[in-house]
Amino acid sequence: MNNQIVLPRILQIGAGASSEVGNVMAVLGCSRPLIVTDKMMVQLGYVNRLQDCLADSDIYDDTLPEPTEASILAGVEKVKSGDFDSIIALGGGSSIDSAKAIAILGKYGGEMRDYMVPRVVDEPGLPIIAIPTTAGTGSEATRVTIITDHTVDEKMLCMGMGFMPVAALVDFELTLTVPPRTTADTGIDALTHAMEAYVSKKANLYSNSQAIQAMGLIAPNLRKAYHHGDDRQAREAMMLGATLAGVAFSNASVALVHGMSRPIGAFFHVPHGLSNAMLLPDVTVFSIPGAVSGYAQCARAMQVADPSDTDLVANEKLVEELRALNAELSVPTLSAFGIDRDRYFSVIDVMADQAIASGSPANNPRVPSKKQIVELYESVWS
Repeated sequence: MNNQIVLPRILQIGAGASSEVGNVMAVLGCSRPLIVTDKMMVQLGYVNRLQDCLADSDIYDDTLPEPTEASILAGVEKVKSGDFDSIIALGGGSSIDSAKAIAILGKYGGEMRDYMVPRVVDEPGLPIIAIPTTAGTGSEATRVTIITDHTVDEKMLCMGMGFMPVAALVDFELTLTVPPRTTADTGIDALTHAMEAYVSKKANLYSNSQAIQAMGLIAPNLRKAYHHGDDRQAREAMMLGATLAGVAFSNASVALVHGMSRPIGAFFHVPHGLSNAMLLPDVTVFSIPGAVSGYAQCARAMQVADPSDTDLVANEKLVEELRALNAELSVPTLSAFGIDRDRYFSVIDVMADQAIASGSPANNPRVPSKKQIVELYESVWS
């Protein structure tokens, strides 16, 4: 058996990597980018800093934290009416996901639903240079984007080489001012990527190597970055770990946590990383019987279990750590988050259908029935 591994053509990693954008553009033969970002990046001065490195560029800064098709349409129209030869995606995963969608829709037209799974989008859009400002989604190194259809409250999963950035500039210095809540949510998102990639039914030797390294970087440093945002060593480890986790799941796929998380975000606007965190302990307990040794290896890679621990002991320590991490990082339950109980329980059946339709639960080491997904949604409520 062999596996196709897809990566950005250029990965520039380390302090100051974002300042290399002009040189990277030249190497790629691009000279007229549209910068896709959000207004906070403009206010922080990051966009001006980028433009100082570029001879000619324009800005689209109306991306949203949880991008919808409506939120990207103006960016799509800007691409269609402009003469851009590339896109620079600056921001968290939402800005990068928005840029990926704009790059495809701006070139080929249609609606986002035309490109969602099970379709595989391998045709190239405008080349994307991704500059992440959070250590979380790993979107700078994935062939995935997620855009919400707000008319039916559904997060559309879109995959293919057409969504892979041609370059990623991974500069941990851009994360030094990220607030604790965002640090926690994006960090647990990255940890979930690595864990799910490792136990995924589509895992391979390459993705496993990236996932193990990612867990070893993220788990010992997430608390440090949360409590001490100016800890450069912790921030650098988190940033590299998030990118490696993105590489891992892009080449192995995510599983049940993500499948269940997306509908929660679509219906109740819970930030993606936070909804992953809400689900991760209970879904891990459900999934362990399908990959006892795999989850034990996760615990050892995260340094919460000793090499000499049995798999049973390692998995007990893993679940204990996930619950302790949520407590320390102030991850609320869905109930404590403020979601209306009646509304939540009224859409659980639909959320279960959407989770299954995404395909992610089928990658889980223990593949759930719809009834089991419904039960998990009920158990994580409070």
